[in-house]
Amino acid sequence: MIQQKFAFPEFARPLFSDRVAMAAADPRAPMPPLMGDEVLAIEHVTSARAREFGAGRDAARAAMELLGYAPRPVLQGEDRAPVWPAGLTGSITHTDRSCLAVVTDAPEILALGVDLELTTPLNPALWPEICTADEMTWLSSLGPSQRGHFAKLIFSAKESVYKAQFQISRTLIDFHAISLSIDLQNRAFAAKLQQTLPGFAKGDILNGCFAILSDHFVTAVELTG
Repeated sequence: MIQQKFAFPEFARPLFSDRVAMAAADPRAPMPPLMGDEVLAIEHVTSARAREFGAGRDAARAAMELLGYAPRPVLQGEDRAPVWPAGLTGSITHTDRSCLAVVTDAPEILALGVDLELTTPLNPALWPEICTADEMTWLSSLGPSQRGHFAKLIFSAKESVYKAQFQISRTLIDFHAISLSIDLQNRAFAAKLQQTLPGFAKGDILNGCFAILSDHFVTAVELTG
């Protein structure tokens, strides 16, 4: 993969093919300058959210430069998803302390999805909203101290799947529209779609992978045509 000299890109590099550039930014840093109409996205948000947005765009532009492109605006659509410049596609994710962006110009890559989450346990009250019955059964097979952490992994994997499929379907789906099978040994997952979507059939499998670095999960989906 084309690399940037940040810890997260080095650690998460194997999750994507070598046609994908990755860069990181810190949303706790001073707000980076925005480009053009990007400023419209932060008119009515908190300062923390504005810094997260700015860090995401900063990371996206750094990834563009790794691909050999001059920095370009990445606007926000009405659905709040990034609007990528012509010829590029990508994905942006952040926590309150870290941000990652992945970008590609490879025509065979139809969509990317990346998600970054702290490995803190997911609130058990949210598990039924996030997890299918089969996923709840899988969680119950784990040790009690592990379940909350891997419920957070399920959440993260579904977020990355959602981002990737949305770039193609432009369709909002809930967590139960995706059924996951997680391979902890190989740090991979298979996401089975539970409904038909534009560009996808019910039962289609979207494959992804994940990595764990101390206090973060990173999940990744790369869809090719």
